[in-house]
Amino acid sequence: MAKQRIEKTNVARLLDKAKITYELVPYEVDENNLAASHVAEQLGQDIATVFKTLVLKGDKNGYLVCVVPGDHEVDLKAAARASANKWVEMIPMKDLLSVTGYIRGGCSPIGMKKRFATYIHQSCLEHDFIYVSAGVRGLQVRIAPTDLIEYVGAVATEISTKA
Repeated sequence: MAKQRIEKTNVARLLDKAKITYELVPYEVDENNLAASHVAEQLGQDIATVFKTLVLKGDKNGYLVCVVPGDHEVDLKAAARASANKWVEMIPMKDLLSVTGYIRGGCSPIGMKKRFATYIHQSCLEHDFIYVSAGVRGLQVRIAPTDLIEYVGAVATEISTKA
């Protein structure tokens, strides 16, 4: 069987330009199940290594990005503290594309329309590699967490709790 050709996404082009080592990993999309647990299952990876990208808005500092393990939920109080806001809330799904340039299930912390303050759950540092969206549904980026943190200027902190 011939190896499937993977189209490079904007995320991949940005990582290439920055000379960051990564791997694009395709998976089968289920439009009825965009959960990180489904992605982890498709990749054959531990859910703790498959991170989801969530966009929030704070009362003082505007939009922020939280990158958390697939089996976690953002702790809004912790995210507010980390981002120097009094409170934060998830942005409405209808605003995701206009704010980030990405759709649900394909939102990557890399290459958003604007650079937002980014916070990643500190457990990422326990792994040699983690997976984040490559900017489209059906494709993940396998990347060293330290490279991701450095590239997006993220802060590794305690921003989520296990779901």
